[in-house]
Amino acid sequence: MSYVTAHVLDSVVGTPARGITVVLETADGSPIATAVTDADGRVPDLGPETLESGDYRITFRTGEYFAGRNQPTFYPFVTVNFTVQAEERHYHVPLLLSPFAFSTYRGS
Repeated sequence: MSYVTAHVLDSVVGTPARGITVVLETADGSPIATAVTDADGRVPDLGPETLESGDYRITFRTGEYFAGRNQPTFYPFVTVNFTVQAEERHYHVPLLLSPFAFSTYRGS
């Protein structure tokens, strides 16, 4: 299993958000991995099996998703900054998304 996974749900229509590009980067913006959400809105494999302790960020390219649905949006990107502790086994970053709001939390 990847050390970092993600999941995006479109809270307006109540379905997984398929086809969103997700980028994992270091805090200074160096890319680590890129993936696209699957039919279930999930990215089960985003990056390596481990990361060093430190700050990282995930950017969800939501503008492309909404453009494909002919839906205007206020958030063309959603960036989530988070801190990794190397001794943890896994980090899951869910995103609840609508065109004009979003919410995230540390998943399991």
